[in-house]
Amino acid sequence: QVQLVESGGGLAQPGGSLRLSCVGSGTTFYNYDMGWHRQAPGKQRELVAAITSDGTTNYANFVKGRFTISRDDAKRTVYLEMNNLKPEDTAVYYCNGVLVIGTQRLRDYWGQGTQVTVSS
Repeated sequence: QVQLVESGGGLAQPGGSLRLSCVGSGTTFYNYDMGWHRQAPGKQRELVAAITSDGTTNYANFVKGRFTISRDDAKRTVYLEMNNLKPEDTAVYYCNGVLVIGTQRLRDYWGQGTQVTVSS
């Protein structure tokens, strides 16, 4: 059974930092493109950052310069380092893993989410 398990969420003050982790199990990890998405109450889920299997990164404009995505394939883990947090970053953050071969999206897995709340 494939699982993605997030951790590291919690309460942070504006300007503070948090580091999210997502550990994968039940399948290969190194060949998956990984991403972090978030969903705030009443809003649609949106992409925050992504990292391909070869390490290419992509960020939403609203987190550029503040968040950093990275991966450690030996630990089957993807991270999201979040700095200079803002109240509008408050959301449930979800880890996503996608296996793409050529142009085919063969597998698509999601974690259960971790709550991030930014408030003073």
